[in-house]
Amino acid sequence: MKVKVLSEQEIRKVLTYRETIEAVEKSFADYSSGKAIVPSVINLDIDRYQGEVHVKSAYIQGEKFYVIKIASGFYLNPSFGLPVGNGMVLLFEAKTGLLHCLMFDNGYITEMRTGAAGAIAAKYLANKNLRKVAMVGSGSQARFQLKALLEVRSPQEVWVWSRNEDHAHKYIQEMQSLFPLKFQVSKNLEEAVRESDLLVTCTPSRSPLIKAQWVTKGMHITAVGSDGPEKQELEVEVLKKADRIFCDSISQCVRLGEVHHALEKKAIEETKISGELGEIVLGQKKGRDNEEEITVADLTGIGAQDAASASLVYEKALKENMGYFLEI
Repeated sequence: MKVKVLSEQEIRKVLTYRETIEAVEKSFADYSSGKAIVPSVINLDIDRYQGEVHVKSAYIQGEKFYVIKIASGFYLNPSFGLPVGNGMVLLFEAKTGLLHCLMFDNGYITEMRTGAAGAIAAKYLANKNLRKVAMVGSGSQARFQLKALLEVRSPQEVWVWSRNEDHAHKYIQEMQSLFPLKFQVSKNLEEAVRESDLLVTCTPSRSPLIKAQWVTKGMHITAVGSDGPEKQELEVEVLKKADRIFCDSISQCVRLGEVHHALEKKAIEETKISGELGEIVLGQKKGRDNEEEITVADLTGIGAQDAASASLVYEKALKENMGYFLEI
């Protein structure tokens, strides 16, 4: 049996933001329509080394492949001169269960599809005329979030807050070389939040960073970091204050996300959840209703995103004759 092997460098060459956004948007619709089979996430925390491992899988009915993904984040790695993220994706034929492709992506597909999810949330929930974006966090996902966002919106300014100010400066230096926007390091998180039209939180925080009193009318918040039950970036009162709350997966967010904390502390009832992003894509639910609404997207990451993105990578790699075949 032959298995195609792809490296991160090859995956980077074939996977574009626009195509990933399109694939992830369709995967949200497939998920919310019941077409996607998505088992529960396996979370493994290795606290001693500030490490977390996620195993996600999915099959979108009618498609040729199913996917199993292992992705990790080890937050002490930069001190060792190593990247935070790692992982691999395995693509299996749905008809036979045979392995077709092994993708040594080092977490790149996860980063791309997560950035794409943030862009889709902004597309449907943020006001069309964005002036200022506040990025809370300056790690790798903050880069993917901004690059994907700029495929669907055209903000004028980007403020960046990070616990490590040097990291924020490096982020801005890198982004300024790519985009003709006004960038600013924010030393005051409250000011950055209050002044923003769109707030993106992408940190591994385990205690709330964003206070409800900072959130203003018309703001959209995309919460990316809370993909495990112990993680939290928003005060539960933020969700209580929101006019509309959308999830990538309601069943998953009630166990893992910002919604999970708000429900656990009884800040909201489950009836406060407006729906899933896929329901907006399908036209079953309305996203933002007016410019004054406060909206929140709780993104915990679902396996359907991985299945759609990995299938896209495989088909493009075949067409462009990338990778090599391994006999097993």
